[in-house]
Amino acid sequence: MCGGVARLESPSIDPAKARLFDQPQMHISKEGDPYLRTLLVQGAQHILGPFGADCYLRRWGLKLAERGGRNSKKRAIVATARKLAVLLHHLWVSGEVYEPLHNSNQRAMPAAA
Repeated sequence: MCGGVARLESPSIDPAKARLFDQPQMHISKEGDPYLRTLLVQGAQHILGPFGADCYLRRWGLKLAERGGRNSKKRAIVATARKLAVLLHHLWVSGEVYEPLHNSNQRAMPAAA
């Protein structure tokens, strides 16, 4: 071994779970305020839907949904909702102004038909 995995192994960690890129997939939890969770999911559905404005969050969510799989669209919506919650909390705490394409050098994508 190169030492990468060997360094991660310890008596308290299961070696099968300590491998890099071998993390178990987490389930979608139903924790937290149900009303807030509903609003976040509805916001994510709008962002990823045909009328969502072009922003890095939409691009990220659509790329995630394209990866395929049986429930990829649903997982992309929930992941976008979580990312939206983290973004809103960061903006609230820091007082920053939201920039839709803050990390993008690309031009805006045309709206979906």
